[in-house]
Amino acid sequence: MQKITPFLWFDDNAEEAANFYVSVFEHAKIERVNRSPDPGSGSPGKVMSITFVLEGQEFMALNGGPHFKFTEAISLFVSCQTQEEVNGLWAKLTAGGGHEQQCGWLKDRFGLSWQIIPTALGEMLNDKDRAKANRVLQAMLQMTKLDIARLKQAYDSA
Repeated sequence: MQKITPFLWFDDNAEEAANFYVSVFEHAKIERVNRSPDPGSGSPGKVMSITFVLEGQEFMALNGGPHFKFTEAISLFVSCQTQEEVNGLWAKLTAGGGHEQQCGWLKDRFGLSWQIIPTALGEMLNDKDRAKANRVLQAMLQMTKLDIARLKQAYDSA
């Protein structure tokens, strides 16, 4: 069991969200589903919480009601090795009502913010040649979904 687990608050669709996230990532699974045992609650068997794993990271999701909503103050950062991986995750996470945001950020249909970031971006931004790094930064600021080829072009231009 990991020591720190992100805990996500949903209105009443935690199971739908967990199943969606598990369908998006290659190494993912539902671990546990906790259902309401109380027949007096009017919703016996309703999911109270669900635990799932994405790429080795455990998450818990709660059906907590409409009291809290996700904001961009927290996002899930996904490191991608290839443009194909960026494109695939981007398409899946924005499907069904999600929307694109600047600089590799998006919101999925549940309102959760994600950063879909190629590892090459960090390498280029950390280059000792600050002029190269700044060109990459300026290129990134013009993008929604990040494009490795365009970032590399900015990096290599003089």
